Amino acid sequence: MLRGLRGRCPKCGEGKLFWRYLKVTPNCEACGHDLASYPADDGPAYLTILLVGHLIIAPLLLFPFIWESSPWIVVPATLIPLAIATLVALPFVKGGFIGVLYSVGVRRSDAKLHTADAAD
Repeated sequence: MLRGLRGRCPKCGEGKLFWRYLKVTPNCEACGHDLASYPADDGPAYLTILLVGHLIIAPLLLFPFIWESSPWIVVPATLIPLAIATLVALPFVKGGFIGVLYSVGVRRSDAKLHTADAAD
């Protein structure tokens, strides 16, 4: 997981995990590991929203200026930093998520085992 948080291949820790902002490199440039086989679809986005919401929004609601100031000031003053915090955290969370998928051994080819549709 820590290798993924650093944006490195979860197998070797050397190659880059992303070749663009959130695009996973198909294969590790150092060890050749298939990085595109980990289904990190919506999990990182949900986890990032959960973290940002609990670490930034919840404590922010304890300050009286949020409730007393005009919404025309509060909304832009809070949404812009929240958007920046979310966009900065998302690659780290996605990398860690892929690291967890690697350590647990979940791959895209195992999707039939991890869905509710398999019971049908």
